[in-house]
Amino acid sequence: MTRATSTAGNPSAATPRRFPPAIRHDPDPGLLRTLLHALYDAAWVAAALLGSPWLLWMSVRREGFARMVRERLGRGLARVPRPTRPRILVHGVSVGEVKAARSLVTLLAERHPEFEVVLSSTTNTGLEVAQKLYPQHLCVRFPFDLRPIVGHFLRRVDPRLVILVELEVWPNFLRVCNRQGRAVTVVNGRITRESHGRYVYFKRWLPEFNRISLFCVQSAEYARRFGVLGIDPARVCVTGNVKFDGLRTGPVETSEELARFVAPRAGQSVLVAGSTHAPEEAQVARAARHAVPQARLVLVPRHPNRAGEIVEQLAAAGCSVQRLTELRAGRRVDEQLPLLVDTIGELERIYALADLVFVGGSLVPHGGQNMLEPAAQGKAVLFGPHVENFDQEATLLLAAGACRKVADERELEAQFARLLADPLERERMGCAGIAAVAAQRGATQLTLDALRDLGLEALAARDSSG
Repeated sequence: MTRATSTAGNPSAATPRRFPPAIRHDPDPGLLRTLLHALYDAAWVAAALLGSPWLLWMSVRREGFARMVRERLGRGLARVPRPTRPRILVHGVSVGEVKAARSLVTLLAERHPEFEVVLSSTTNTGLEVAQKLYPQHLCVRFPFDLRPIVGHFLRRVDPRLVILVELEVWPNFLRVCNRQGRAVTVVNGRITRESHGRYVYFKRWLPEFNRISLFCVQSAEYARRFGVLGIDPARVCVTGNVKFDGLRTGPVETSEELARFVAPRAGQSVLVAGSTHAPEEAQVARAARHAVPQARLVLVPRHPNRAGEIVEQLAAAGCSVQRLTELRAGRRVDEQLPLLVDTIGELERIYALADLVFVGGSLVPHGGQNMLEPAAQGKAVLFGPHVENFDQEATLLLAAGACRKVADERELEAQFARLLADPLERERMGCAGIAAVAAQRGATQLTLDALRDLGLEALAARDSSG
């Protein structure tokens, strides 16, 4: 295992090395493994049949759900053009992973134009963000993990190398990649304590980590956890967190229109709650109403298709809101009402207009959301106690004094009042956030170096090993 981390904690220089050859064959042949995958396929079919009433109900109730199901079944792949260059598939399950890949996708396109980079995502929001972030690249929906669907997807997209961002492992997908001679790597790899426990329990069965050629992981602790799963240490290297390289530090440019909707009154404090999950919108609205009723509250839910549900929940609590789509349609801005952002891809520019940011998914046991984005812009950041999925990022920012953790709604209310009344403290926290993010840069180059050491250029040519 390579550890490429300076004493300051910033990945800076990897030890030159060559990894074992890329896995382009099935490392687990045999009747027992074939039977296990057959049972796995049967479970998918049974789940689809038993869950068909729920699927139909969700298709009617939730906008975009039916399209997501069709695309994950492989519909629409006929529109994917045949490759003119060898392809690299970069997969991020949802918005966070898609954004995290930005610096790596950019560097791959710059340094290796002999490859065509294709993006895939599972969720609607992830795919929409991918299409906005990477308009020059082909973006496709990641398939359900049923063997015929996976096989069709891989033959159509035809990647020579598959890059999985953070950790998104599906047994059939990995097995078919091996059998079709397609190398698979994990970049920005991480594994939470909870997930690690589950993987330890099933490591002899599914998923099969020995099918992955290379693990570029964020920290030595994550490398240790992967090692417990029986992964060959020669295939694991610590490269750091590429999210830091994809973040723009300092002020982000926004539009006059958005500024007029978000901050309509000069001098009015703007409080942004980003990537919220139910019932955080109601919790934040209550805390803001009690602590800083004069501030402009902006709610940006993690899933904008919940907007109607959020409006109903807040109305039941006696709180009216305005939706961003309504303002863009011509409704007059009411600076006294909270603004609900019911569109995709606005969060970064809205953070730029904030005086104080709360990052959601953290007052509820969801595991948190990315608090690096607002910190990189120099914003004072708050989040709740549940940040298990971002524990390293939270630890870094807390140690730098760039953020504060609140225990519950009452403490959130107190911090709203305290920080919005103290611009000097907010400025100090913002400067600390920018410095903390800047000090961690360098992981993308180390990751690209590792991919080259694996034999990236050689993957541009097929050989008989597939």
